[in-house]
This record gives sequence, structure tokens and C-alpha cells, in this order.
Amino acid sequence: MIQAASSSVADQLPAAEVREYLMGLQTRITEALEAIEGEGGARFLADAWHKEPGEKLQGNGVTKIMEGGRVFERAGCGFSHVRGPQLPPSATQHRPELAGAPFEAMGVSLVFHPRNPLVPTVHMNVRMISAGHEGQPKTCWFGGGMDLTPVYGFEEDAVHFHQACHDALAPFGEPLYPRFKQWCDEYFFLKHRNEQRGIGGIFFDDFSELGQQQSFAMLRSVGDAFLKAYLPIVERRKNLPYTPQQVDFQRYRRGRYVEFNLVWDRGTHFGLQSGGRTESILLSMPPHADWSYQREDAPGTPERDLLDKFLIRRDWL
Repeated sequence: MIQAASSSVADQLPAAEVREYLMGLQTRITEALEAIEGEGGARFLADAWHKEPGEKLQGNGVTKIMEGGRVFERAGCGFSHVRGPQLPPSATQHRPELAGAPFEAMGVSLVFHPRNPLVPTVHMNVRMISAGHEGQPKTCWFGGGMDLTPVYGFEEDAVHFHQACHDALAPFGEPLYPRFKQWCDEYFFLKHRNEQRGIGGIFFDDFSELGQQQSFAMLRSVGDAFLKAYLPIVERRKNLPYTPQQVDFQRYRRGRYVEFNLVWDRGTHFGLQSGGRTESILLSMPPHADWSYQREDAPGTPERDLLDKFLIRRDWL
């Protein structure tokens, strides 16, 4: 049983219940993507793995990866459930009392890189971490969210995505959406470029303030909202014509995605610092990415509009 220090017996949350939900979520999402690929389209390869005795981490998971699809050039969706002897530094910066404590972590994380530059890249993650020193009650908290990274901006797509994020959180209190939206804007920011990664969404971490059961219910609401937030955008854009020049810009923008994930992302750092499975941690990487020295796009072009009108912090609702 996973038990927060302040939780009542009735609020205790079995780890098996969280694991069952997360594995089911992974299956639902990957099946939905295969349906979009259609008959004869790409399919996910399921790579079940487990940590060998004696490794830094113990546990198992399933990494599902689709490559070379008609709609998705690369799509990764991983489930992992691991235990370790001590929390890595990236997880204890807000909880210094847990430094060095044994931990258990499980989650689903995905990044989808579409082939068509007019379809946005998307990221979603839902996770639970439990930790505590021996002889002390376990502290349990949740994290996750979803965010959209367009190459070419469409206002209706941004509004739809943010509305779905808002609606997922509304049953748990109206203040959560603006709070988690701001958190997302601040988190997915390339400080070395002074640039937002995308148009945002929601992000939360170290979250347990609703109690274990209600915090988990909120996590499920976010996970369940993902397909409603993303699939209508894919359907709207996937068959639009595009040019080689737009693919070049897509690969240039993907370079920013790589920079953020390797330089700033706490999830990537957590996985690598704690001895996680490298291939699974890096499933977020795009198949192709380019860099260009001091690229400047002309004012009024769709490429410049991305920076001026979309990669800024703004209220979409």
C-alpha cells in the first residue's frame, strides 16, 4: 500500500490500482493511433522489459514505439513501474526531507511526432511517485500534464486543446486550470533561447493536496482527456498538403524540442540520473532534427508567425 503521511486509512491508494489504470491508458492511446494510421498503416512495436537483479533500479514496463507511419513519423508511448534505493536529486529539490529515501515510481509518458508539418507534436505524461525513509510513512505525490508543440500555428487548434485541458480539471476546482497552465508555460521554456517550446497546455508536479484518492481521480481525468484534446486536431490537419520547405522548417523546430528535452526536462534527468532505461527515456526524440545558424524568418510569414503569435504566453480561452 502507498500511504501519504497525512492520509487516513480510507484514503490509502493501492499501487496495483494505479498500475492497472496506467497500463489500460497506454493500450487505449496506442490503439487509437493505430486506428488513425488505418488499414495497412504503421503499428506499434511493444517492447516489454524488466530490470535485472543487481541493477540500480528494479521493476518493469512496456515501451511501445511506432516508426515510419503514414500519419506519425515516430510515436512513442511508454509505461514503467520501477523501485530504487534512493530518490535522485532531480526529485528532491522540492522535498529535501526525502533526500536519499527509497522510492517507487510509475507512469505513462508519450511523445508523438507527426509526418505532416501542419499536425502538431504532442506530449503527455501522468505519473505517481511514492517515497519514504525506512520506518516512516510513505509520501505519495502525482505529476503530469499535456502540451502541444505546433510547427505551423492554428488558433482553433490551440483553443480546442486548452479547452480540453480546462474541462479535465474543472471538476476538481476552477483554480487548477489557470494554475497548471501557468506552470506549463513556465516549465516548457527554453531559457537559453528565451523561447516557449510550444503553445502549452497543463503541467503539475509534486501534487497531493486533494488527498490520495482525489488526486488520483484528477490524474485519471487528465489522462482520459488526452485523446479528446489531440485526435480532433490530427483529423483536421493530417490530409492537408505541405511542401518540402515546410518539412525543412519542421525539422528546424524539432531541433528546439531536442534541446529542451536534453537540457531542461526534469523527467529526462530523473530517468537518466536514477539508472532508468535509456531507450525508453529517449523515446521522445524525433526521427530527424536540424539546426540552422541564426535563422531569421521574414515578418508576416507563417514561420515568423509561429514565434510572434503562438510561442508566447497568452490566454487561449
